[in-house]
Amino acid sequence: MNNISKSYSLRRRLLLWLLGPLCILGASALIDAYYSARQTANEVFDRVLAGSALAISERVFVNEKSKLDVDIPYVALEMLTSAAHDRVFYRIDGPNGVFITGYKNLPLPAPTDTSQRIKFLDDNFRGAPIRVAILTGIASTGENPVSYRVAIAETTNARDALTRKIIIRTALRLALLIFAAVIIVWIAVARSLIPLKRLEEAIGRRSSDDLRAIHHHVPKEVDGLIRTINQFMKRLDNALTALKHFSGNASHQIRTPLTIIKTQLALARRSDSLDSALTAVKICDEAVSEAERTLSQLLLLARIDGEASKDLTNSKTDLTQIAMNVCETYVIEAANAGFDLGYEGEKQVECRGDPVLLRELLRNLIDNAIKHATKGTHITVRVIAEHGYAILQVEDDGTGMSTIQQQLIMNGITPAKKIGDRDTGLGLPIAFEIARLFSGTVELNSASGENGMLIKVKLNLVN
Repeated sequence: MNNISKSYSLRRRLLLWLLGPLCILGASALIDAYYSARQTANEVFDRVLAGSALAISERVFVNEKSKLDVDIPYVALEMLTSAAHDRVFYRIDGPNGVFITGYKNLPLPAPTDTSQRIKFLDDNFRGAPIRVAILTGIASTGENPVSYRVAIAETTNARDALTRKIIIRTALRLALLIFAAVIIVWIAVARSLIPLKRLEEAIGRRSSDDLRAIHHHVPKEVDGLIRTINQFMKRLDNALTALKHFSGNASHQIRTPLTIIKTQLALARRSDSLDSALTAVKICDEAVSEAERTLSQLLLLARIDGEASKDLTNSKTDLTQIAMNVCETYVIEAANAGFDLGYEGEKQVECRGDPVLLRELLRNLIDNAIKHATKGTHITVRVIAEHGYAILQVEDDGTGMSTIQQQLIMNGITPAKKIGDRDTGLGLPIAFEIARLFSGTVELNSASGENGMLIKVKLNLVN
């Protein structure tokens, strides 16, 4: 099952996010522009329509028979002619809506008052939309005033043409604005992605074992990603380094007992007596035990290499109590081996670390001293607080270790055993790895006398 998500174009996604809101805003702007254009067209043509109505109303009079009469000024109707070929209609009514002249079927509302004012309304007449201006007035002979109503209408062809012209010009401006925004965003995104392209090329030029931190000029929005990648590469580098250490220790430590077993078995097959064969078998048994112990230490070393949780490395531990407990468990074993094991130090020293792993660290240091020092040696374990560190010391006055051996071990190399040399096995590498896990250090020094070793472990002190 393929769980790899499909890639997408950041440029295309940004354009879509930009075009969507822009199109919505453009549509809203066009709707608003339509109503504004319609209002503007009505305002322009309504002035002419109202002027025509006023011109006609000025020619309304009361004749000799006390009836309304009107002399239609056709110039007022010619004011409404336009290139759009609009048709013009009019109607004049007397009191109570009595028809006087004009288009009798022109739709008008019922008369409401006689105050002289102009009203506008939209309607349909003879299958075409019309705009009507209605003016009410009073014609007076000095005795009996007579009310009248002048209505003049025209089709809306010119108004619609002006509205369309305004809308088309507005739409063209919006389209040009959106197109320009798309081009600008396309160029801006392309230029903004150039640092990422350079970062891709810089990473692509690296070799497979180059896990150095990335130091590249990138936008602030990518800083978090770069920090995460650098942290991942650091963890990967630590894991690969630990794997190399583990592989090196495993190949070196396992090869020696296997070689001994193979050699002794060959000697046992060629031996002439039972005693020599038993001796070879005994040596093989000791080599198997040594291999078993080495495998156990290697598994512990692999577990230490895999530990990286913050809860483990940030836990608080009483180093004094751990040291006293471990010394108690080794007192009898050390006495049987002919060593004087003792503890001295402060009553309580707390440090950062896991109790189980720190206990294993001290066991390896004491076990290393017991197995490789000479009988009659004094082994002293100390725990002190010094300069913000919790110090764990294991000192013996045994054989000691050469400067070359110390340098090899400090560089993560387990030196091969020579006659008269002190064989460290995996005890010190395990101690190094546990101390490193808790951001501590291990120092190897010669003891105060001519012989002996002083191993000092520095851990972070808990205040």
